Amino acid sequence: MDQFDPDMISMPTKPAWTDIRDAVGRLCEDFPNEYWLKLDKEDAYPHDFVGALTESGFLGALIPEEYGGSGLPLAAAAAVLETIHANGCNAAACHAQMYTMGTLLKHGSEEQKQKYLPKIATGELRLQAFGVTEPSTGSDTTQLKTKAEKTDSDTYIVNGQKVWTSRAFESDLMLLLARTTPSDQCAKRSDGMSVFLIDMNEAKKSGLSLSKIDAMINHNTCEVFFDNVEIPADTLVGEEGKGFRYIVDSMNAERILIASECIGDAKYFIEKACTYANERSVFGRPIGANQGIQFPIAEAYAKAQAAELMVAKAAAMFDAGGKAGAEANMAKLLAADASWACAEVCMQTYGGFAFAREYGIERKWREARLYQTAPISKNMIYGFLGQHVLGLPRSY
Repeated sequence: MDQFDPDMISMPTKPAWTDIRDAVGRLCEDFPNEYWLKLDKEDAYPHDFVGALTESGFLGALIPEEYGGSGLPLAAAAAVLETIHANGCNAAACHAQMYTMGTLLKHGSEEQKQKYLPKIATGELRLQAFGVTEPSTGSDTTQLKTKAEKTDSDTYIVNGQKVWTSRAFESDLMLLLARTTPSDQCAKRSDGMSVFLIDMNEAKKSGLSLSKIDAMINHNTCEVFFDNVEIPADTLVGEEGKGFRYIVDSMNAERILIASECIGDAKYFIEKACTYANERSVFGRPIGANQGIQFPIAEAYAKAQAAELMVAKAAAMFDAGGKAGAEANMAKLLAADASWACAEVCMQTYGGFAFAREYGIERKWREARLYQTAPISKNMIYGFLGQHVLGLPRSY
């Protein structure tokens, strides 16, 4: 009987980044399922794992060499994150550092880049908190309520609240989106918002507070409260009022990178399902010989392969400087669906043993479910595609 070859999951139509994948794979060997289970039980942050990624230079992959990074394209960073997930680990504790710094790199001043990027590359500073989502507005970012009002003393006073701000307790810097001009004074819904790069340690001294959210998965996510927090004017990134446009590139990068993680999860689930289906015998033969087991695995595998093509296309378009909004959204949509299909089929293949924590399946299953909802819901993607790609009337 032929055995499933995990190498068959790779896609030859994109750069292999073999050296990167091999190195990341070796790093992940030091962080088996037992490591992640212990963190889950303690509701703790994976400091050792993030430290190893930082020391190896992978978290600085997208930072240009002149600022101390590797200067690699988004496709290479996607290979890093995909490999992490394919090896049973989870990059959610640190992946934001890759895409949030893009706003600083593209729109920040040279002084800001020189000040922060080298320290982000070495891990001396963590830029992992992305302050966008709010309790009352959710995905309707243009209606956010957090305000940053300019003072006569060359500062801004920030008031408001953010939610689902992951890694906030483990971050030195936050990329914050706040309204600097009231929405009723703006010609467009997306006008009047600005981006700030906040020193969280300083802000905590003047009204910034965090509250951890007890969630289904251990992603160290928080509510963030701003109570008359005074920040220097030089924390403004780019021009005032253009912040929404600035973060769109970061959001596209985020969706492509998270889609890559979903592809990694899909590969993890398919490999586990195939191995178990070959090894587990019931009624005198491997359960993988049963069509009820074999066909769903094959279907999920096909979905993952198709989704990987879209992820590769989105990354290539992003790296080429093209408008990748539609592709980034479709990559996230299709990869999340494929990942979830693979998660479900792996759970079914393992049967009752899938619920035993020692196998790691239930942990990865919980983690895969998140991307049906975050960082953007499927319905928002459908609405975007309908209006901006297919030319249909606005649905929201």
